[in-house]
Amino acid sequence: MRAFTQLQGLAAKIPGKNIDTDQIIPARFLKRSRTDPNYANYLFHDVRFNESDVADPEFVLNQAAFSHTNILIVDENFGCGSSREAAVYALEAFGIRAVIAPSFGDIFFNNCLKNGLLPIRLEQSDIDVLLGPDVDSENERIGPHQPISFFVDLNTCTIQRVHTNTLLSFSIDPFWQECLLKGLDEIDLTLSYQASIDAFEAKHLSAAPWLTHSHT
Repeated sequence: MRAFTQLQGLAAKIPGKNIDTDQIIPARFLKRSRTDPNYANYLFHDVRFNESDVADPEFVLNQAAFSHTNILIVDENFGCGSSREAAVYALEAFGIRAVIAPSFGDIFFNNCLKNGLLPIRLEQSDIDVLLGPDVDSENERIGPHQPISFFVDLNTCTIQRVHTNTLLSFSIDPFWQECLLKGLDEIDLTLSYQASIDAFEAKHLSAAPWLTHSHT
């Protein structure tokens, strides 16, 4: 998977509690290949497009200012419902690298970590601080048609709103932090310690050679 170290990107807010994986990617698209050039369009498909596949101009990700969004800010229990990993694939296909929420569906949260997408849990009060007022500086004007710029640093587990002094910390399991920083899943991370594993086994067997003997 792709490593995640630092990210400066644009954020879009998707309102609504309990957005489930079927809303993130409808079930009829689950058999589509990830190499499908239209895969990004499956993200939130049934609210982004009408029955004729015409984009809804009111949906935030269809607006020109948000076409390069790579951070989502969402409400509580995002990614609940079924365990489909394709929900993460669809987010990645659109270009999303991080999702900020008060809480996530457990399986979705783990699927994000296993695929190099950073799920950030923050209290709603912290998210409100991060979003701030509608206008907070001459350099950054926030409104319904203007994305917010953030800088995320996984090394320090911090997120900063660009052009302001707003800086917040988030927590992540150290194991998954290492996996994301190195771009490795659980198996790859284990194999990265192969030399140490081999050295331990050789030392252990030299101290207990009878372990190599078969018993009949």
